[in-house]
Amino acid sequence: MPPTSYLERILTARVYDVAIETALDEMPSLSDRLRNRILIKREDMQPVFSYKLRGAYNKMSRLSPEQLARGVITASAGNHAQGVALCAQKLACKAIIVMPATTPRIKINGVARRGAQVVLHGDSYSDAYAHAMTLAAETGATYVPPFDDPDVIAGQGTVGMEILRQHPDAIRAIFMPIGGGGLAAGLAAYVKRLRPEIRLIGVEPVDSDAMRRSIAAGERVVLDHVGLFADGVAVKQVGEETFRLCREYLDEIITVDSDAMCAAIKDVFEDTRSILEPSGALALAGLKAWAEREGATGETLVAIASGANMNFDRLRHVSERAELGERREAILAVTIPEKPGSFKNFCELLGNRSITEFNYRFSDPEEAHIFVGLQIHDRKEVAELVATLNAHGLRALDLTDNEMAKLHIRHLVGGRAPQVEHELVYRFEFPERPGALLNFLTHMGRGWNISLFHYRNHGADFGRVLVGLQVPPQEEGALQAFLDELGYQCTDERNNPAYALFLG
Repeated sequence: MPPTSYLERILTARVYDVAIETALDEMPSLSDRLRNRILIKREDMQPVFSYKLRGAYNKMSRLSPEQLARGVITASAGNHAQGVALCAQKLACKAIIVMPATTPRIKINGVARRGAQVVLHGDSYSDAYAHAMTLAAETGATYVPPFDDPDVIAGQGTVGMEILRQHPDAIRAIFMPIGGGGLAAGLAAYVKRLRPEIRLIGVEPVDSDAMRRSIAAGERVVLDHVGLFADGVAVKQVGEETFRLCREYLDEIITVDSDAMCAAIKDVFEDTRSILEPSGALALAGLKAWAEREGATGETLVAIASGANMNFDRLRHVSERAELGERREAILAVTIPEKPGSFKNFCELLGNRSITEFNYRFSDPEEAHIFVGLQIHDRKEVAELVATLNAHGLRALDLTDNEMAKLHIRHLVGGRAPQVEHELVYRFEFPERPGALLNFLTHMGRGWNISLFHYRNHGADFGRVLVGLQVPPQEEGALQAFLDELGYQCTDERNNPAYALFLG
């Protein structure tokens, strides 16, 4: 489809019967900190708190009366689902929404409240999509794609149309979240046609980067696993048409981790007092990473705040990880002599830094292992502190990027069990749903003793679990077979230094 076709489709898109033209707001605090002018497109202010209703309505408003009478069906992790439900309400047609079982409750409730029928199926969008297509064939309902459809893409492209109208002056780059690619494809097709000098940069989570990998491979790839912290972009395969457009028009795709998204959520809150969902803050996290990498100053940078459907209980996890994502907190493991004066010496070397966490328990008459969190200004400060501690005979290890330490060890310090033999430690991601632990134990059924178990609800879609199993060396092959059969994401942590220092 030539660019002019998408330009015309976007200019004539029907979205404003349900959508509003959202503000393009400046973020003064973040702008000062990054030394660039940062603008965010407030799609979190839409009636369903996401841009997704734009594409849904542009598609559904063009259906025939006969199609509307048969109803519509879609698959979605939540935001597109709410858009379809609202549009169906506006057009007085029946809607069936298939959602992954891991979808945040706030999104499920938002769909049901608008009168749509909710069907929960599978753990990912791909699972829900397959089931939705089966139901569409059975019911005769019209499937409304969440991203891979020209009318949906054009509806999302109106976001780009509004940005150029609201800010006709120079823009260095626009950052867009990418899941299936509908928003990025529509915005890019419009902006590159009218303002080709603007860099268009897609942003994906490091564990859900289907578009980046597809463009690198020259064809659409299917991810074996997607991270679900940013559930709004948790897609195993991007769309065919969105892939074509993104490969043609995007200048770059960058990836960020969950900590960076948490930090971006905090940035938006500090400037606007609004709370974005992780995928809603994804573009801003990418903007910050790009600005740091490029050393950009004095530029106008735009990020799409794409959604605000946040489960309240997830805020605890966001708050804990935001400081790490902003590199304002460091986590260290420090070994000091177990003798009078050592602790005072250690504190003196820390200087006036604020301590965010401190964990210690006696375990050895010769040495003490301390788990400490500190407020910092930048990563360079951490390296300098580690060097200082080591120079004074206090062995220090930077655990700031150690997932096991951040998720589990900080809650388990002092839990040594020297009498436990043949302990193997694995970090799992369990689906956050009833029966996941029982499924684990049922599949195990080998007589292996669980010697360590740590779980904490982080408000995410996957539960993070640390498990210690006593497995004789001759049975390690059977253990690996069990893990393969189980199918949960897991990481062998037996060689993790945090385990050796505090638990092993």
